[in-house]
Amino acid sequence: MKKLWWAVPVVAAGAAAVRRARTGNGTDDRAGDRWLTVSVYRQPADVGSEGKPPPPLDGLADLIDVQVRPAPGDRGTELAARYKEPVPPASASLPARLAGQDPRQELRRALREAKALLEAGEVLRPDAPPTTRPTPGGKLVGMVTRRSGGEGVL
Repeated sequence: MKKLWWAVPVVAAGAAAVRRARTGNGTDDRAGDRWLTVSVYRQPADVGSEGKPPPPLDGLADLIDVQVRPAPGDRGTELAARYKEPVPPASASLPARLAGQDPRQELRRALREAKALLEAGEVLRPDAPPTTRPTPGGKLVGMVTRRSGGEGVL
């Protein structure tokens, strides 16, 4: 029992870190107000101007603000975007993210596709399914892969 007392401060510190991360270190920075940024290995003139975003971000042009600026250290261009209106907390919740209904997922996907189009000229997609018959494991991998497109991670 005495050996478990060391866990109490560790758990308290972890809870405080999670609370601080969720509140943005005391600031009122809501998730919809954050700029999502990608670095593109192209000159700022090739990426576009602040008034006209590159495709596929141009499909969201009425809903988002876009910034195009040189990346630090002459490493291409930073392409940043955010929604003009804050995202409602309910649509940014974990259940909404898992259901694919978080509007930020669409913006993340558009930024990644814009980067791919600017750097490679096309958006690479996975080939046809690796197996010809659906299996439970294959369905699970397919579901996770579809969901990861909006989050950017598996």
